[in-house]
Parts: sequence; structure tokens; C-alpha cells
Amino acid sequence: MTDCYVYDTVRTPRGKGKKDGALHEVTALELGTQVLKALRDRNGLDTSRVDDVVFGCVDPIGEQGSDIARIAVLNADYADTTAGVQVNRFCASGLEACNMAAAKVMCGEADMAIGGGVESMSRVGMGASGGAWATDPAIAFKSYFTPQGIGADLVATKYGFSRADVDGYAIESQKRAANSWEQGYFKKSVIPVRDINGLTILDHDEHMRPDATMQSLAALTPSFASLGEFAFDGVALERYPEVEEIVHIHHAGNSSGIVDGASGVLLGNLDTGKAMGLKPRARIRAMASIGSEPCIMLTGPADVSRKALKKAGMRPEDIDLYELNEAFASVVLRMMQALDISHDKMNVNGGAIAMGHPLGATGGMILGTVLDELERRDLNTALITLCVGAGMGTATIIERV
Repeated sequence: MTDCYVYDTVRTPRGKGKKDGALHEVTALELGTQVLKALRDRNGLDTSRVDDVVFGCVDPIGEQGSDIARIAVLNADYADTTAGVQVNRFCASGLEACNMAAAKVMCGEADMAIGGGVESMSRVGMGASGGAWATDPAIAFKSYFTPQGIGADLVATKYGFSRADVDGYAIESQKRAANSWEQGYFKKSVIPVRDINGLTILDHDEHMRPDATMQSLAALTPSFASLGEFAFDGVALERYPEVEEIVHIHHAGNSSGIVDGASGVLLGNLDTGKAMGLKPRARIRAMASIGSEPCIMLTGPADVSRKALKKAGMRPEDIDLYELNEAFASVVLRMMQALDISHDKMNVNGGAIAMGHPLGATGGMILGTVLDELERRDLNTALITLCVGAGMGTATIIERV
């Protein structure tokens, strides 16, 4: 086994995942292609030495279907010898892709690889690829299937988070994201998306609402109450009989935004990086994935973080900064509660509530965000994690070098 190092990270801005979003006319293939070109050009890569590209993509169907990683490799004019593979671990796909690429380096299968992901949610709707879990009663009944929003409200109810708690967290996410953009904290890794003529289409995260207030969020109706009344509250309460009633408190303002985007993380061993004139920025210290109870679904981050920390011989307090995808506000509040993490260590640049969650790309995005922030603050260690559909969690610990 050999160590794996992070050499560079890039991401596109996040465009609103709607027909009026700035990236709506840009295909997922083009988003992934521009990320790969940026990694090549920024680092002067001899792409014949990049063994594999692993891209997360949660809805691999239609124009972002088949093996979008390999097609993006070809479209980006990488060497024909660079392979590509698409992976789906739902919301953690981008981080799982980075972990898979890192594992290839660690075991010696690859000397250099790229992880990351892509999702065009404005062009390929969330859930477009279907699946048995939500539609086949044989599996839905036995696993107590509920939509994620029901799970988020169940997390809040079970662990004691109020509407004010989740709205307050959402407002802080907006403030932190806006401040990070204003201060230029993202400029190292964010690449503008350009059209065929080289003109910039989007150079900033488009989803943010920095003017949001507690009063404006209070006016929003909970998004999942009707689903709960229809059937799913009953399913969840059967699985969690200790909960008397689910209080529905999540809405569009305290949940992750639907957006388009792509990410890429350049990984490799020390000898190959040195031969290519590259300087490592961080070492992959530990990686882990875990299954969690599927009905509540969203409690995996705390458990998978414990698993990764154990593999690294570390404790929660040994981590300088945490990044947890803000699928819903209660997910982050629960992890901070479970591991006794202070908010000044968690998502310090804001998160998906403010900037959005391009499903297959987010894991690679937040790995890059926290690495940039470690360098800016001259800190050493970070843990990146995401909750995952069907009850899972994925985590990565990085350490600056």
C-alpha cells in the first residue's frame, strides 16, 4: 500500500437547476469536460499518465447516461489510454468517486487518477433514473421506505430540533456562503463555465439567497407535511414508535438547493506527482462508507465519521474543520449534536442550503472547499462526509502536507 495525495481540486459554479438557470443549456458532458480540461491545463498534465477518471452521477440517464466519465475523458481530449467510470452512491457519489480513485492509487492499480462528479439537475430531473426502492412494494414495505424529507423531519423531531433551529442554521449558511464569495475564498478552485466561443456563462454560485431572514423563512410552508399526511408519517411512526408525532419543519429555505455543476479532484502517488512537477497539497488519511437505518435515512454521517476516525486513530476533537453536505438543516444539527462539534468548525464557508447540491458532484466540491480553507487558515485536518439515500454515509479524512 502507498499513500495517496491530493494535488488539485476544481469545481464549476453551481447554476440554478431550473429552465431559467444559467447552466440549463450546458450539458452534463460539457460540465464534466470543462472540469477535466481545467485540471489538465492548470497542472500541465501529461494525460497519458492519468490512469482513470471516476465520476459520480446519481441519475445516469439520457444525455448524462451510460459512462459519462469515459465520454468526458474523450471530449476533453485526454489520452485514449485514460479510462473512465461512473459510480452512483446517491448524494455521496462525488466523494465515493474520490475515495475509489484514491483507493486505486493506494493499492497500486493507478499512479494518478481523478475523482469527482457531475449532475445537470435542470436537464435531467432528480429521480429520472427510477429505481425499485420507491416503486416496488416488496422492498418498500420491508424497509419502511419514506421520502428523504420525511426522514429529515423525523430527525428533527426525534432529536429535538425546532423550526427556529433549522431556520437559524439556514440563515447562517447563507451568511457564510455570501461572505466567502465576497472575500474571494472560492477563487482558487472555482472555474467559470464558458460557451463554445470562450465567453463566460457563469462564474458564481447562482442559487444563494443572502437576503434571507428568519421572518422570510417563517413565511414558507413545510414542504413534506402533505406527503406525511398521505401515508409516510404512518410508515415512519411504525418504524419509530417512540415518536408520538412527526413535526414537519423543513422547506425550500432550509433544505439543499437543486442545481447543476461538476467537480474534479486530482489524486496520485508521490513519485508520479514529483515526476510531473506537482506539489501535493494533502494526504488521504482515511476513508469509510457505512449503511444506516433506511427509514430515517439521514443519520449516517455521524456513524461513518466515527468509523473513519477510528481507522485514522483520531477523535472528533482532532479534526480542525468539518464539511457535511447540507441536505437538510437537521442533518447537520444532528451530526454536531452526536459528535459534539461546534458550529465554528462545521461548514465554515456555508453549504448546500445556500449554494445548492448537484447530486453527483457535491462530494468532490466540498472536499476542495475544505482543503482551500485549511490552507487559508493554516490548519491541518478535515473530515468530509455526506448523508446518503437508502440509509448510508461516506466520509474522507484529509491531512495537509
